Amino acid sequence: MTDDPDLKVSVLRLGHRVDRDKRMTSHLGLTARAFGADQVILSGDDDPTPIETWRSVTSRFGGEFECSYESRPMRWLRSFSKSGGIIVHLTMYGKPWNENIDNIPSEGNVVVVVGGTKVPGELFGLADYNIAVGNQPHSEVAALAVFLNSYLGSQGPEKFSGGSVSVIPSEDGKVLVTNDD
Repeated sequence: MTDDPDLKVSVLRLGHRVDRDKRMTSHLGLTARAFGADQVILSGDDDPTPIETWRSVTSRFGGEFECSYESRPMRWLRSFSKSGGIIVHLTMYGKPWNENIDNIPSEGNVVVVVGGTKVPGELFGLADYNIAVGNQPHSEVAALAVFLNSYLGSQGPEKFSGGSVSVIPSEDGKVLVTNDD
């Protein structure tokens, strides 16, 4: 677990399919934001909907969170790696996360790659860490949440300041307050 201010964590959604993955991709970016990533990068089918959703939620609920689209993700990853960035590939074929998470550097630039379609074989060699949250098929959203919570720790309310609304934790129902400008 890390809280180093010199750490920037991005999540790359590799292979978004507009007809099949719209809801899953939206949830993946929302999970990235809620669990402490600084940025989400969408690749695959050119679909503005997930990016609009992520930006809208960030505006309403606060925090700093960047969203972008990358048309050539493998090229972007090769460049990221050459510049010293660390690539973590979440895959069910990887090494167990709980045995390897402490080996992942906690400073610099880290990108967590989460596939939608079948990922190119090149990614396994390009990644610095091929990490599995269980070696069984399951949700990439669940894998990302477990990984980020273990790697970054729990995110407190201070991470999400500046939004137009705030959630007040309650046992009795929804409590949402409008923040003054």
